[in-house]
Amino acid sequence: MLWYKALHLIFMVTWFAGLFYLPRLFVYHAMSEDDISIERFKIMERKLYYGIATPGAVLTLLFGFLTLKSIGLNAYSGVYWLHIKLACVLLLIVYHIYCGILLRDFKFDRNKHGHVWYRWFNEIPVLFLFIIIIMVVIRPF
Repeated sequence: MLWYKALHLIFMVTWFAGLFYLPRLFVYHAMSEDDISIERFKIMERKLYYGIATPGAVLTLLFGFLTLKSIGLNAYSGVYWLHIKLACVLLLIVYHIYCGILLRDFKFDRNKHGHVWYRWFNEIPVLFLFIIIIMVVIRPF
């Protein structure tokens, strides 16, 4: 069980690294005007999303599920902090998928947002990280 927890945390850090950095790349990509920079950002975004963030997400979910399963799902019934954490994880999955949609838009030069929008968009995973860590460590509910 401790191996599952450790691997869950390691891959969570990997996933969040991708979720923090990918929208930052979108900021710079949205500001770019020359073809060389635009093409470079497309490569960097693709590698980050598919090579780091997505595997990190999948492995985070896998080892999180294995941790829950090893402890026993019934042990957590009525534990509201876990429900809040899992709701945040679900919303992070939606955020991750939306990043993939934005990545595709950039790939085909169909970006609809400016760099300021991406700067705000970049803050969303920070909020989820705060909530998740508080729920897991402090367990207020």
